[in-house]
Amino acid sequence: MAESSLFQSIPDSGHKYYLQFTTEDYRSRENAGSCLATVLYPKKSSPPVVNIKCTHTKDQKKIQEEDNRLYQKIRHQTKPITGNNIPDSYGNIEPALEPVWALAVAGSSYIMWGKSTENVGYSMAQVKSARQWIRRDDFIEFDYTVLLHEIPTQEIISCHMRLTWLPGHHSLKVKYFCASENDAFEDGSGTESGSAAGTSHERGANF
Repeated sequence: MAESSLFQSIPDSGHKYYLQFTTEDYRSRENAGSCLATVLYPKKSSPPVVNIKCTHTKDQKKIQEEDNRLYQKIRHQTKPITGNNIPDSYGNIEPALEPVWALAVAGSSYIMWGKSTENVGYSMAQVKSARQWIRRDDFIEFDYTVLLHEIPTQEIISCHMRLTWLPGHHSLKVKYFCASENDAFEDGSGTESGSAAGTSHERGANF
């Protein structure tokens, strides 16, 4: 949960929340910074409108270096990377599949953001399958099937996600569709440069 929050009801628009919270590195669980955000849930059925500003405790140059190491590790594979059931039923992730998991965490956050409502949230439960596509340009591209845990219904939602990434130059691009929706890709791409290695999460909450 957010460390603090304020609520405002805006006539004819919806409910607006003012949040202050901390973030953490999804791998090391170290404090990654603090954020201030406003989240407007429109009365009509549509994704929340979010404005956010964060102060990072982790050095941005270090994040870029980690991104580049992750990118190079994936880029220099001689064969397409494939994987299933990440993590496994015991919660373990093979070291060779950690980069695949890192990208899935970053990409699925766009799905959770787009599907969340004022009363329903999501967390990522598992990558059921992952497949890398070899490209002639510098981009990395993966197809994923991810399982999302819907809260509070406790349902598991299956979503197909296509992700492309080139660190430092282009935002993370995500297109997806979920089993409960029409079979048409939705664009969940970010508007800023994407980072997989530096992905951080709000403590105790998921969009």
